[in-house]
Amino acid sequence: METDISIIIPVLNEQETINKTIKKVYQQNFPGILEIIVVDGKEDGTTILCVENQKVMTVSSPPGRGIQMNCGAKKASGKILLFLHSDTILPENALNEILNTMKDQSIKVGAFDLAINRKGLAYRVIEKTASLRSRMTKIPYGDQAIFIRKKYFFGIGQYREIPIMEDVELMRSVKKDKGRLRFLKSRTSTSSRRWEKEGIVFCTLRNWTILILFLLGMKAERLAGFYKNKI
Repeated sequence: METDISIIIPVLNEQETINKTIKKVYQQNFPGILEIIVVDGKEDGTTILCVENQKVMTVSSPPGRGIQMNCGAKKASGKILLFLHSDTILPENALNEILNTMKDQSIKVGAFDLAINRKGLAYRVIEKTASLRSRMTKIPYGDQAIFIRKKYFFGIGQYREIPIMEDVELMRSVKKDKGRLRFLKSRTSTSSRRWEKEGIVFCTLRNWTILILFLLGMKAERLAGFYKNKI
């Protein structure tokens, strides 16, 4: 039988988070056929060597989130591809929600709303702003767990293999193709580590600045210098 959903997780030095993310996926009450593909961008396979669940497919590739996700997509057997960050936990009934959503053949792509796993008013503001931004621009970010029909994904050219903003560029391709996008109200839970490490104000302003500059035409290669960690 054909796999319903292939979950592709790009990783780079994610030994501390990967098994929790995988475990949470398999805890879902999902009657369909599922596969998980972890794609490690480090030559020595530091993260995939730590993967405990033997059902998971592990793959090595050159580093770079776009490169790694394309590599995983080529290995995938699912009708639907779900790209999941290693520090992001899916909503409780996410896989069933995805299948139900994609029963409508006119919908090509989807994503969830965002939650940050940290208490505090500032994080709630970031969540609300992210939800509003993604709906207004029709550009969800990768930590919102983008899912897409596999045939459509390859039809619009996959992820561009650029240092950053590969998720934004994919959504621009969807918009150019007039592909129908559906936002689900359930929320992914993503790690607050970047905001904690870099500071909420700096991180938020930096992210908005990079997005605006990218949409105005600045090259991703130039903008990548603003990030210390590309995965």
